[in-house]
Amino acid sequence: MATAVEISERSANGMQVELIDVSPLPMINTDLEVDGRFPPAVEAFRRKVLEADSILFASPEYNYSVAPPLKNAIDWGSRPPNVWAGKAAAIVSAGGGFGGGRAQYHLRQIGVFVDLHFINKPEFVVNAFQPPTKFDGEGNLVDPETKERLKQVLQALHRLTLQLQGR
Repeated sequence: MATAVEISERSANGMQVELIDVSPLPMINTDLEVDGRFPPAVEAFRRKVLEADSILFASPEYNYSVAPPLKNAIDWGSRPPNVWAGKAAAIVSAGGGFGGGRAQYHLRQIGVFVDLHFINKPEFVVNAFQPPTKFDGEGNLVDPETKERLKQVLQALHRLTLQLQGR
């Protein structure tokens, strides 16, 4: 995601990418909702999503699906009122053989229910283990061609966001 932040600062025509950390969120449990309020970490997360014009999801693939912390965050955001509704979204993933493509497909299915509007193209799945080297030892994207593909995803997301906002 650091590369998406960097690219957005340099070339995405006013688009800003902010990382939202989902690790502080408790596992979804509606018993934690008291008097119409969510736990503080959930309230802060939901506020960030509400303030965002669009969402860029980044997730590895686990058992043909999205990472559990991401699914948990989506579930918290979908609690009424659904903070995902009507937002433009894009997905990026990296992994083995299929590069997280099955997780992306599952995330798109989830997105239908929570009313997200995903870009259709370009798709961004990266086989992280095939040459040339895509990531350095700290997980930073280093391959110029892959960075260009990420830039195209961000530009498409920006266009869809503006379209949905009627601009």
